[in-house]
Amino acid sequence: MTITITAFESSPDGGKGLARDMRVRWALEEAEQPYDVRLVSFRAMKEPAHLARHPFGQIPTYEEDGLVLFESGAILFHIAQHHAGLLPDDADARARAITWIFAALNTVEPPIVELEQAPYVEGDRSWHKERLPLMRDRIRTRLDQLSSHLGDTEWLDGAFSAGDLMMVLVLRRLEGSGLLEEYPNLSAYVARGEARPAYQRAYADQLAVFKAAVD
Repeated sequence: MTITITAFESSPDGGKGLARDMRVRWALEEAEQPYDVRLVSFRAMKEPAHLARHPFGQIPTYEEDGLVLFESGAILFHIAQHHAGLLPDDADARARAITWIFAALNTVEPPIVELEQAPYVEGDRSWHKERLPLMRDRIRTRLDQLSSHLGDTEWLDGAFSAGDLMMVLVLRRLEGSGLLEEYPNLSAYVARGEARPAYQRAYADQLAVFKAAVD
C-alpha cells in the first residue's frame, strides 16, 4: 500500500522548507520510498477527518496499510526502523543515531521555536525586547555544545543518519536569526544536509506545493 502523508495546502513558512512535513518527505526520499501527499487547509486540520489522524489538528501525519501515525519524530523513527538508509546496522551506532533524533527535538529545538514564536505571542508586551537576548543566549548554549561535539567531522556520529536529518532541519529554523552563522562548522553541517539529493527532491516537492498555492 502506498504511503500517504499530510502537508499544508498553503504553508505558513513561505516555501522555505521549514514545515514539519519536510522531515517526513526527506526521510522517505532517503529511504527511496514512494508516497502520496494529502494537502489540508487550516480549516480542514480542525475537522473530524483530520483529527482522527492527528488528535491535535496538526501536520504531518503518516498512513500505510491501516497504520496511522502523527508527530514528525515518531514518523521519522518508524521510517528509519523499517527501511534501509537512515539507521546504521551496528546496534550501538543505531542506538546513538536514535538518541540524536530525540536530542534534536527535545534539547535543541525548544529554545529555537521559543525565539521563533516570541514576536507573535508576546511582541506587544513591554518586556519582550528584554527577553530576546536571554532567548538568544539559551540557543547559543545549545549551539556551543553541539558545535563542540561535531568538531570538524561531517556528521554527528559517523555516517549520515536519521539523527542528522532531524538535527539539520531543526537548525534550519535559525535561518535569518544570524545565530547559526556564529558557528562555521554547524553552518557547513547544515549545508551538507541541504546538498544531499534526497533533501533536494523533498525540498523541491514542498516548494512546488507553495508555488501552486500562491499562483
